[in-house]
Amino acid sequence: MTDRTPTAVQADLLPPVLPEVAAAAVAALPPRLHKRLDVTVGRLAGVPVGRVDGGVSVDCGAEALVTLTPGPTGAVTDAHQARCSCLLAPRCLHRTAVLVACPVADPATHPDPASAVASSAPDSHGAKAGRAGRTGRSAAGRAGQNTAPTKAQRAAAGALWRAAAAVLAAGAPAAGAVPQAELLRAAHGARLAGLPRAESAALRTVRGLRAHRERQAGHRLAELVEVLHDLLYVAGRLAAGDPDPALVGILRRAYQPDGTLEVYGVCREPVISANGYAGVVTHLVAADGRRLSFGDVKPGGPDRARDCARAVTEMGAVAVNHAVLARGGLRITGTTVSPDGRLGAGKGVRASPLTETDWSTGPLAELFARPLAEVVTTQFAAADDPEDPARAGTALVGCDLMVVGAVGDQVLARELAPATATATDAGPERAPVPDGPVIRLVPVNSHPLLAHVANLRRLAARPGLRIRVVGRLDPDRASTLHPLAVGPVPGAAATLRLPADWHGRADLGYDEIQGGHLPPRDPAAMTEPVLGAGADAVAESPLWRVRRLVELAVSGGRRAVVEAARGEGTGLTGTLRRAGFTTAATVAAALADESDRRGRDAFGRRTDPDPDRYAWAWLATTAHLAATERELIRSSWTAPGSVDL
Repeated sequence: MTDRTPTAVQADLLPPVLPEVAAAAVAALPPRLHKRLDVTVGRLAGVPVGRVDGGVSVDCGAEALVTLTPGPTGAVTDAHQARCSCLLAPRCLHRTAVLVACPVADPATHPDPASAVASSAPDSHGAKAGRAGRTGRSAAGRAGQNTAPTKAQRAAAGALWRAAAAVLAAGAPAAGAVPQAELLRAAHGARLAGLPRAESAALRTVRGLRAHRERQAGHRLAELVEVLHDLLYVAGRLAAGDPDPALVGILRRAYQPDGTLEVYGVCREPVISANGYAGVVTHLVAADGRRLSFGDVKPGGPDRARDCARAVTEMGAVAVNHAVLARGGLRITGTTVSPDGRLGAGKGVRASPLTETDWSTGPLAELFARPLAEVVTTQFAAADDPEDPARAGTALVGCDLMVVGAVGDQVLARELAPATATATDAGPERAPVPDGPVIRLVPVNSHPLLAHVANLRRLAARPGLRIRVVGRLDPDRASTLHPLAVGPVPGAAATLRLPADWHGRADLGYDEIQGGHLPPRDPAAMTEPVLGAGADAVAESPLWRVRRLVELAVSGGRRAVVEAARGEGTGLTGTLRRAGFTTAATVAAALADESDRRGRDAFGRRTDPDPDRYAWAWLATTAHLAATERELIRSSWTAPGSVDL
C-alpha cells in the first residue's frame, strides 16, 4: 500500500544512500542534464513524498514517480533500489536528483551486502580529526612501521586531491551535485584502497558543502574550512608517497574485554547532533583513573535528548538509569571497552550498584587535582601529537571557580587558588588566582528544551559565588569553557546548596538550579561590577584578516580571493607585519598571488589557473593560521584576563 499524503521532502524523510550509488547515478546522467541537476534538486524541497511498503516515493511529476526501497540496513546500497517510472530511467534526471538529495550514508554503518571488500569506518576520533596531525595511530604505527602507500593508495589519494582542489577553486556556491559526486566517487576509491581517514574527510566535506549551500541551522563555515583542509592535507601527502601511518587513519576497532571494572558517574550530557541523532551520554571515571562513557544516542531530535534525562538503557542483563548512574557507580563484570572509552552493552555484561560518591572523594577527586593552566597545556600538546587521538577540547576538565559577572549568555569567572595557598590569610573562602585569566563559561547547547542557558543565567546573578565545574575546553576561543555540570566547592560558605539526592552535582542540561540552591546575597562577598569584556586573544589580533581570506576561499572560490586581495592591497600584509605576524603575512600574500596567477600556452594564450599550486598555498595559509590561533588560545589561559572589572 502507498500513503500519498503530501509532506515536504526533507533529508530526514529520505533514506541515506551509499556514496558510490549516488556518484554512479550522476556519472550515468547525460552531460547535457548536468546543468539542470542542481536546479532539480532544489525543487525537490516542495515535492510531495509518500510512504510505500519498505521505502518512500517522491512524486516528480505526472509521469515520474521515484521509489526508494532501502535494504536491511535502512540505506540504499544498490542502484536497483532506486527506480523511476519515467521512460528515460534509470539514466533520468528525476532518479538522480532524488539520490543526490538523500543523506550520505556511512559505508560502515550501512555496508553494501554485494561488496566483497572488508573494511570498517573510522572511529569517532578519526572522524573528528581536524587539521594536520589530528588523528590516531594506525596498526602500522603502533607496530613502529612506516610503510609507504601502495600504488593503488597513491592513485586513490590523487583522485581525492583533484576532486577537493576543484571544489576549493570553485567555492562552495559552485560545488553542486556534479563536483560532490566526484568527491563521493573518490571517497569510494579511498575506501577500496584502505584509506579510512581520507574517506571520512571526503564524506564530511560533502556533508559540509550541502549544509553550507542549504544554509542549515547550526552549520559553521569554520567547520567546512577545517574538514576541507584535512582532506587536502591527507590526500596531498598520500599522493606524494608520504609513509606516515597517521595519514592512513584508524579503522573501527572492536570493543575489547576489560574484565571487572568499578566506574563512578561524573555527569550526564545531552546530545543533539546535526545529522539527526540525539540522546544522552553519561561520563564516568574508572577506579584506575580512566575516563569512560556510556551512551544512549539514536536517531531522533531534541525531544529525545530531553526525554533521556532519566532514560533506562540496557547494559547486558542490567537496566541502567542514566540519572542514577551519573550520581552513583557500578561494579561491572564481563565488560567490553572501545579504544575511545565507550562501555559495551553485550549480553555477557553483569553489573551491581556502588555507593554514591561526590566529586571530592575517590577517583572523581582527580578531576580537580591539577590547575587549569597545566591541564590546558597538556591538552593542547596532545592536539599537536599525530600519534595521540586526543584533541584539545574533547577531554573533561574540572576546576573551582568564582563567578564575577556575565556578558550576554556567558558567565565570567576566575579560577580559585588551591586551598593550601590561602588557608592562613583568607579563612575558608578561597581567593581567585592572582593575575589569573577571566574564564568564560559558554553553554554547551542553547536549545530551549535544555536547561543550559537558564542555569548559567542563575549562576551569573550571584557574583562571588564559588562553584565546582566539570566541562570541556573550547579549542577555538580564548579562555573559554563549556560547562556540563556544577557543584559546591568544599569548605566554601558562598557556594551551591544542592538537594541531598543530587549528591553534590547538578547536570546543567537537565537539572534546574533554583533560587533556593543559591546562597543568600551577601554584599560583603560581592565583587566589583563588570564594566566590560574585551575581545579574546584571537579576536584582538589582526589574524582575522587571514581568517577572512581563508574562509572566503571556501565560501566564494578563487575569484573571490582575487577580488578581496585587490581591494585590500597592502593593508593585508602591512597590518600583519606591524603586529609581528610576519609568517602569516608571507603565506597570506602567497595565497593572494597564487589566486590571481594564470599561465600561457605555447601560443601565448591564457590558460586555466593551476588548481594544485593554489590548493597548496591555501593549505599553507590555513595550517599556519590554525597553529598561531591555537598558541594564542593556549597562552590566554596563563596570561592576565582581558576583562575590565
